[in-house]
Amino acid sequence: MYKHVLIPVALDHETLIARKLENARHLMAADGKITLLTVLENIPGFVSEFVTMKVDNHLTQKVEAKLREATGGDDSIRCQVVSGKPGVQIAAFAEENDVDLIIVGSHHPTAQDYFLGSTASRVVRRAGCSVFVVRD
Repeated sequence: MYKHVLIPVALDHETLIARKLENARHLMAADGKITLLTVLENIPGFVSEFVTMKVDNHLTQKVEAKLREATGGDDSIRCQVVSGKPGVQIAAFAEENDVDLIIVGSHHPTAQDYFLGSTASRVVRRAGCSVFVVRD
């Protein structure tokens, strides 16, 4: 059984959250914890001059609220938002926070995914812990 389960949530794949939470509850230890994590891509330099930090913080707060809503009111689930490249930041967050299982969602791969790689495949390659892939 796992002590700390990390569930990365892509804003465009919200439909998988319930299935990921169900799997997490099934796989975690009785005293285990769950963290929902969204990684916001960094804003390109040419756009950043038009965006203030207030807007960025506002976006972070909105995303955290959306994650909190997805927990169904379960206050034991931690919700966090970080920025960077998702495939890198998810693995880094897991390492820094003693995560022992990442439950990541993935769509069925297309030819383009084989050449470019999906976030799920990047997490699998980089993570130092177990990774459970849930297909949509």
